[in-house]
Amino acid sequence: MTPWKGTPKRRVPDLDLEHLDRHGPGGLVFVFWLVILVWPVWDMVKGRTHPLWLAALTLALFALLHSAVVRTAFDGRYPMRVPIALLVAQTGVASAGALAFQGRWYTLFPLVGLAAGVVVGHMPRNSKGPELHMLIGIGSVSSLSALIGWASGEDGGALAANWYGTVTAGIVTAVFLRLSIVIGLLRDAREQLAEAAVARERLRFSRDLHDLLGHTLSLMVVKAQAVRRVAERDPAVAAEQAADIETVGRKALEEVRQAVSGYRGRGLAEELDAARMALADNGVDVSVRRTGPPLPSQPDALLGWAVREGVTNVIRHSDAGRCEITLRSGDDGAVLEVKDDGTGKGGIGGSGGHGLRGLSERMEAVAGTVQAGPAPDGGFLLTVTIPVTAALDAGGQ
Repeated sequence: MTPWKGTPKRRVPDLDLEHLDRHGPGGLVFVFWLVILVWPVWDMVKGRTHPLWLAALTLALFALLHSAVVRTAFDGRYPMRVPIALLVAQTGVASAGALAFQGRWYTLFPLVGLAAGVVVGHMPRNSKGPELHMLIGIGSVSSLSALIGWASGEDGGALAANWYGTVTAGIVTAVFLRLSIVIGLLRDAREQLAEAAVARERLRFSRDLHDLLGHTLSLMVVKAQAVRRVAERDPAVAAEQAADIETVGRKALEEVRQAVSGYRGRGLAEELDAARMALADNGVDVSVRRTGPPLPSQPDALLGWAVREGVTNVIRHSDAGRCEITLRSGDDGAVLEVKDDGTGKGGIGGSGGHGLRGLSERMEAVAGTVQAGPAPDGGFLLTVTIPVTAALDAGGQ
């Protein structure tokens, strides 16, 4: 297939933003173009300009005003009325010089156009529609260049060339400065987004570690208490509980390694099995009822976190004797309920700690809800609702 056939592919150059100056070009770049004054200087050298002292004074004043316009436009310490006033003065000097000396002195106007572009490029742009600053600023100096040339008797070709040079110098400069500013803003925004992403990842990681270790450490505390209670009267049971502590500790280490690797949950089935064991070891009767089809991986993992947080709060805070875990899933979503018969001393609904806040953040990210509070018939109830479609969309991003 020849290069001219098929769908064209836009060329994208490789730009290293890390090494691009976020502030764009400095004022010296635009002062450099005073080199154009070589043309009226050449007229002076050839003896075409009289009186010579007045021409030299005019060029010196023009160069000084041009440098001042650029300096004050770039320096934010000066209000914009300062470079605008200096631009008006520069335009007046260019007009007087062109009318008085003619010849190649009309080349002053492209420099005036460039100075106008520097001023316009630093002016605010807060609305849609035509760029009034550009139309007024660059349009005025370019129209004046044509008017001065016409008043001096220049032919049509010279008038058009001078007008076009003034317009082009102004527009290109203004657009170039605006693009440089936008590139700087985009680079700043990229750095801010990167910092925000790091902060979110730190929050996610700390939340995951809390959710992972909070449940596991609570279980280890419960088993250690059991060992202490039965150590003297039943060494065999104490040894069995101690072995369970070792197993749970090894599991905790594995979970931490998985969290560090970016693993975000064990899944609902494994969490339900762990919940049964943890509650039973704490002397809480537990019943688990699950109806509906299996859930996709993302909702399954999220509800696994919810089971872990709910059971952890039952063990830590409720003083409950019974806990019921109910899961109802369908095509549109799933509802998880963790209910205990605690005495109201800070059960599921009353903990309000990092765990429930982290769980709420997880569910908000997929348009889910978390409700925790006293149950109608006593005890506490944690209800988590998650729309499956929203969770799938979030997981695919």
